[in-house]
Amino acid sequence: MPKRSTLLSAVAICVAVALPATAEETPTADTVVARVNGEEITLGHMILARAVLPQQYQELPDDVLYNAILDQLIQQTALVQSRDSDVPEQVRLSLENERRSLLAAAAIDSVVQGVGSEEEVRAAYEAKYGEDFSENEYNASHILVETEEAATEIKAELDAGADFAEMARAKSTGPSGPNGGELGWFGDGAMVPEFEQAVTSLETGEISAPIQTQFGWHVIILNDTRKKSAPELGDVRETLLQELREKAVENKIEDLTRQAEIERPAVEGLNPEILRNLGLVEN
Repeated sequence: MPKRSTLLSAVAICVAVALPATAEETPTADTVVARVNGEEITLGHMILARAVLPQQYQELPDDVLYNAILDQLIQQTALVQSRDSDVPEQVRLSLENERRSLLAAAAIDSVVQGVGSEEEVRAAYEAKYGEDFSENEYNASHILVETEEAATEIKAELDAGADFAEMARAKSTGPSGPNGGELGWFGDGAMVPEFEQAVTSLETGEISAPIQTQFGWHVIILNDTRKKSAPELGDVRETLLQELREKAVENKIEDLTRQAEIERPAVEGLNPEILRNLGLVEN
């Protein structure tokens, strides 16, 4: 953090020293640590200011951070007091957005605090990994090329008896090419939808027709399948807890928006590109 040598810093130190000591009292968030022309700066202000510092600054010694943060808050307060005009429009709107965001986050925290008891986690585990749990894993290899024509030619050579691994080493542009196109074992959701759909439709040892994804054209062979065993509760507890909390928040938001009276008035001449126009909020 840069060394502060401004007049404001000197004033800040004087103000801080002038405050009466309250060593006999336990400090709270409301404890006043400085006053600037009568406007109070509290310990709570300082704690929150420290919490949002970049990590490299948070690692500084506590006494250094204390003085630097207090100096900064005092200087900011003095600067704010120096303004004769009203709050700029851009600042007013930003403060409203920040207030909305912080209060929404606090509301979410209150929702998730009551979610995730041991009974709820175990019930979620049974629902997801109980007796009816059945999930496949697939072992496949592929050859990736840029064009459908190239993939079609490779498929024809494979149908004529060419070795898949050798073709992958010679033709594939993907990172698995040098390894014969082998992708190892993977489960549902691990691959892009088009690739996964092709794999799940194959029989063991079967080679697919050319398949297009965002990465190019693939020719795929399904090497093997197996049933995935259910994980231990301890291994997925945090994931289940996160899912329970996310679902609780999602349900709460859906309920609130469904019950709320929401209006979206049509504004003539409003184009989404207008969001780029910062000039509308500058003054």
